[in-house]
Amino acid sequence: MDMTELVVKDNALIQASYTLDLVEQRLMLLAIMEARETGKGITPDSLLQIHAHSYAEHFNINKETAYTVMKDASKGLFDRYVTYHDKNPKTGKDRSFHCRWVDKIGYEKDTGIVYLRFTHDVVPLITRLEQQFTSYDIEQISSLNSGYAIRLYELLIQWRSVGKTPVFDLQRFRQQLGVEEIKYSRMSDFKKYVLDFAVQQINEHTDITVKYDQHKQGRIITGFTFNFKVKAKSKKALESKRDSDIPDMLTVLKMTDKQRGAFASKLSQMSELSSYAKQGEDYKQFAERIEIELLDEKKQVFYIPYLEKIGFEPS
Repeated sequence: MDMTELVVKDNALIQASYTLDLVEQRLMLLAIMEARETGKGITPDSLLQIHAHSYAEHFNINKETAYTVMKDASKGLFDRYVTYHDKNPKTGKDRSFHCRWVDKIGYEKDTGIVYLRFTHDVVPLITRLEQQFTSYDIEQISSLNSGYAIRLYELLIQWRSVGKTPVFDLQRFRQQLGVEEIKYSRMSDFKKYVLDFAVQQINEHTDITVKYDQHKQGRIITGFTFNFKVKAKSKKALESKRDSDIPDMLTVLKMTDKQRGAFASKLSQMSELSSYAKQGEDYKQFAERIEIELLDEKKQVFYIPYLEKIGFEPS
């Protein structure tokens, strides 16, 4: 996997409540990728660019359509906001904040480029990886044509290491999916047009298979839990690739300390390896553990296929 195809978000943003349509969500994801690709990261001063040809390539539509939908989305995105929660560092009490996604956005007609700058409050939620974070390959959501499906996928893969979620309270869950308060108020409509459709999309187009259970108080549904697993073909593909690489590479990898640290940092960000992070282990700690394991000849064998994906060439 190309490292620039990786979307990384702080879990506070994954768990936040916001309403973005499909194209607006896609623009956000491409903006995050753009920052990774340039290697400059994201700051409150970063004016990011999303090109129509990139949108068309990632989401399998023609360039003319990409021009049109990006232009329309750029008009509405300026007014969108996100609601997120954190803890008051002094009292430990929960706080709720509302902020805009962007404080500047524009569209260049002749080239089909959207320019945007994330707000000061949103930047840390995209770049702050010292605590909990979620990452995934953008390929996994590129075929999803429902914004609800993208949000559900992001919510689920926070729990990738255990394959099941806690109970999602119905009202909070609706907000996290971006379902407006007046829409699909009847449970039958919510299931048909939001939940069941999103689950169907995820099962058909991503690397996981998911099913859910509903929870009730009396006869009223109050929440949902989800169980999911990585598809067998995804596991077999990784194992096959790994097995085919091993025979020729049972030698100690030669790396300088600087190289080992750099590759460990990149490995820790790969979506394929996120399930190997220990519970409670943050981005930096995971990278440090990988760096140590790269000194172990036996453990090197496991990492070789992934090292090759990020540009390492065994001598």
